[in-house]
Amino acid sequence: MLELRDVSKSYRSIPAVQDVSFTLKAGEILGYLGPNGSGKSTTVKMVIGMIQPSKGKVFFAGKNIHDDLASYRAQLGYVPEEAQVYNHLSGLEYLQLVGRLRGMQEKLIERKARELLHLLSLEAAQYSALSDYSKGMKQRVLIAAALLHDPRLIVFDEPLSGLDATSARLFKDLLGLLAREGKAILYISHVMEVVERVCNRVIVLAKGKVVADAAPDDLTRLMELPTLESVFAQLVQQTDTARVAQQMVEVMKVHHA
Repeated sequence: MLELRDVSKSYRSIPAVQDVSFTLKAGEILGYLGPNGSGKSTTVKMVIGMIQPSKGKVFFAGKNIHDDLASYRAQLGYVPEEAQVYNHLSGLEYLQLVGRLRGMQEKLIERKARELLHLLSLEAAQYSALSDYSKGMKQRVLIAAALLHDPRLIVFDEPLSGLDATSARLFKDLLGLLAREGKAILYISHVMEVVERVCNRVIVLAKGKVVADAAPDDLTRLMELPTLESVFAQLVQQTDTARVAQQMVEVMKVHHA
């Protein structure tokens, strides 16, 4: 359904993403992992059509997304990492605006917006300004907005950010159901235990390049490591956090120059 072919992006001749290729099929949840600065955000911007690759192409259903970007975005749902919303609107008004921009019928917008707000425990706050919402409440509104038009492809960028335990559990259940409905899901997260549990496949990015592409169980078995988190740390040559933490404590305890 979604395909990236040898996609690269550079800023002022500095590569952010280099020769990334992968296919995301209907019904698949693909985890896209990498440390800060690895190129995840740049990849997401190319997938949603915000920026064009310096090299390579992004395809959806066999067509270059930039040949008809409006048609592609009509089939795309996106939950960004940061909740950028119109704070003067209420939760209901925000969903109504999104529905109208999607070209949905007013009666359908009204029904789906109110039902989604109810199911996400936002019914009592539906008339309150988004400026009064907590981070987790805004995140739930963004999830509702991404699902409102029944998209075929959904990009979740750190979707659990700000969610309480109940909302996070609901979201994990929702992911599985969306996949069974045939949605293609690109899931960007730092929460390894969730990725390990919900994703059919993971891609690990380091310094703009793909360093692994396999099912979580296959990665842990091939690398003979107990968890996806330990695999990730080894693949991206992550800092020895335990050692750094110990050094920070030692610095903290110094009382004489």
